[in-house]
Amino acid sequence: MQASEARGAVAAAVSTAVSLGLAADDVTVLQDSNKLTLRLLPCDVLARVAPAAQQVARFEIELAQRLTAAGCPVAALEPRVEPRVHERDGFEVTLWSYYEPLTPRREIPPADYAHALRRLHAGMRTLDVPTPHFTDRVEQAQRLVADHDRTPELADADRELLGDTLRNLRRAIGEHGGAEQLLHGEPHPGNVLTTGNGLLFIDLETCCRGPVEFDLAHAPEEVGEHCPGIDRDLLRQCRRLVLAMVTAWRWDKDDQLPEGRRLGTEWLGRIRAARGLGGPVPGADRGARARARADVRSSSGRFEEV
Repeated sequence: MQASEARGAVAAAVSTAVSLGLAADDVTVLQDSNKLTLRLLPCDVLARVAPAAQQVARFEIELAQRLTAAGCPVAALEPRVEPRVHERDGFEVTLWSYYEPLTPRREIPPADYAHALRRLHAGMRTLDVPTPHFTDRVEQAQRLVADHDRTPELADADRELLGDTLRNLRRAIGEHGGAEQLLHGEPHPGNVLTTGNGLLFIDLETCCRGPVEFDLAHAPEEVGEHCPGIDRDLLRQCRRLVLAMVTAWRWDKDDQLPEGRRLGTEWLGRIRAARGLGGPVPGADRGARARARADVRSSSGRFEEV
């Protein structure tokens, strides 16, 4: 958020908490992207604040309640207040339980990560929730790439490369067939908490429908090794698709990811090297992939993992 908007978001969160009887004398910004994530003390509540125009908070609240009831490993809403969206001064504020992280997210054992994701998917299969299809997310990236005004620094050759990659992989994955279900949409390490209650997934606004391989493509590659029954060819295609999508976000003129242009250029090189190969995206050894993942932080609610 811009500084002035962020100040308004913080004020909205604090005043909302106080009006509900929660003490909020101290505020720590945990994440600043298309929404602000705050820790309020001494009530120890996590507040998520977004401009009211985005209108995604209601969906996230309703889905979180249903997933919690289904036994899914997701972060819970704050139990001391009514589970709803609080509107104040042009912002939507939602209040969640705060979880003190037990270990760094980058150190989650792959087997534990895979187990938590399987539990999430199992619970999601029991829900009938109207959500976008994963191809709608791909279309957003395609529109961004095609819009010269929004991506003015993207060279014509790179624009064509990204556009072709997104279109071809979207078609190939769609033609692959297979089962589809409700997905998290972006279950990368930035959206996984390590808590005393085990691993918990957060940020449900990106939920969509599609093959589970699309979700798994956001997780570290080692996680897939602990997922029996996965279509490995489809997973490779989904990883390439996710890389193309996250590369597109880096060329948005409004992207605020630190070193975003450097990453966008690096990832374009990986896409160019992989074009037409049909195999894993070159990024080479696991050390290189780990360094790439460590470079990435969430921005504008978009993909963190590649």
